[in-house]
Amino acid sequence: MDDWKKVLAQSITKPKDLAKHLGVDPKEVEDVVGPYPMRITPTVLATIKKKGDAIWKQVVPEIIELDDLDAPDDPLEEDTDSPVPHLVHRYPDRVLLMVTNQCPIYCRFCTRKRLVGKPGFLKKGELDQAVAYLRDHTEVRDVILSGGDPLLLPDHLIERILKALRSIPHLELIRIGTRVPGTLPQRITPELCDIVKRYHPIYMNLHFNHPDELTPEVKDACGRLADVGVPLGAQTVLLKGVNDDPEIMKRLMHQLLLARVKPYYLYQTDLTKGTNHFRTTVETGLKIIQALQGHTSGMAVPHFVIDAPGGGGKIPLLPDDYLLNLDENGAVLKNYENKTYHYPQPSAANRRELPMVGAPASQDMCSAGAMDDY
Repeated sequence: MDDWKKVLAQSITKPKDLAKHLGVDPKEVEDVVGPYPMRITPTVLATIKKKGDAIWKQVVPEIIELDDLDAPDDPLEEDTDSPVPHLVHRYPDRVLLMVTNQCPIYCRFCTRKRLVGKPGFLKKGELDQAVAYLRDHTEVRDVILSGGDPLLLPDHLIERILKALRSIPHLELIRIGTRVPGTLPQRITPELCDIVKRYHPIYMNLHFNHPDELTPEVKDACGRLADVGVPLGAQTVLLKGVNDDPEIMKRLMHQLLLARVKPYYLYQTDLTKGTNHFRTTVETGLKIIQALQGHTSGMAVPHFVIDAPGGGGKIPLLPDDYLLNLDENGAVLKNYENKTYHYPQPSAANRRELPMVGAPASQDMCSAGAMDDY
């Protein structure tokens, strides 16, 4: 057995394991792990410092997850935009392909709580269906692999999928949404890196929510991917009691850059059943962006987005006081120091007005398992 599989097999998956390692009363979580499975890898377990800390909240089941009875299982309506099994086509030029239901850990806030942890992965016949669909849709230039977590598949299956996708002439980019480097860094083996390198351009969007997740071992795993030419981005979910604090978020963004990972998206928590206790106000996210903008490198400022309920897609938000006024004379702007500036419009003779392009009514979705840049 590969070393990473041995490490994964040591994960906490049962209530009695929680009692042994974290002192949690098994009876408190038994009803939760039925509908919403649990897995905590040794890497993640080692970063938990005390009960209720930022890492604990992300991975230890709570009875409150059984609330939200009226909340939707599929708030982003992924199933509605699935023309063939496991494939979601929502944006004009890109699709999402869910290749497995398994994850290295099961985030308690996952937008796919309805799917993850259940048996199943993309079967050969289903892969053939997806490839056939993509061949017929020449407008698609970008595929995002997700699930679950694609990097939990064995090497030969990952290569089979990548090879099949690369046989499609008009397909330009392959992206992989994964939480593996931060939760099961042993999986980032030389063999896996060699496979990925053969099918470039491949991008990866990783998932990190707290600076304590960026251990030396995790940074090394990210470095191995960067060394074989994989551009790395990070997606973060704004979570109550985990990272809803400007200083924590700034530290996270700085640690990501040190790991050669570019902060990309900061998500408002989705409206998924069983996750309401993680939600913050939208104003909280706007204040965090305001605390980052100008006070640290622009590379450290992610896009704050809401993945609109009902399949509306990612909608970016900025604090509304950066642009104070906009008219034919120019823009009145306020910077991070609350100083005001005027940027003039070009003269009427030099203007070239572009038409507003309307977006399709239903777009995009949320990675590894929970957060996909789609």
